[in-house]
Amino acid sequence: MIVTPVHRWSCPNCPLEDITHEARPHTRYHICAGLMGLTAPMVPAGTKVKVTAHEREDYLNEEMVGPIMSITTEREDGSNDTMVFAPTAVAKAKEL
Repeated sequence: MIVTPVHRWSCPNCPLEDITHEARPHTRYHICAGLMGLTAPMVPAGTKVKVTAHEREDYLNEEMVGPIMSITTEREDGSNDTMVFAPTAVAKAKEL
């Protein structure tokens, strides 16, 4: 008999809930309405966490960056995860 695992996910910032059946360790991400459409992690249903978007506080000259620097997931046991939005690299070339 093959047992299919069931992982129930929820988001603390919006009403979205989901179920996955992946056997390997994984995290479910979604486009979160509560975080202005940012891609954010979901957490196992029933877990008490705080998921926060952090605005960019640095100036990067001409690099293409969004206004959000990172998303942090803080758990009640004190552990946390951070997802960082890195700047997008661009290049300019002159025709010879």
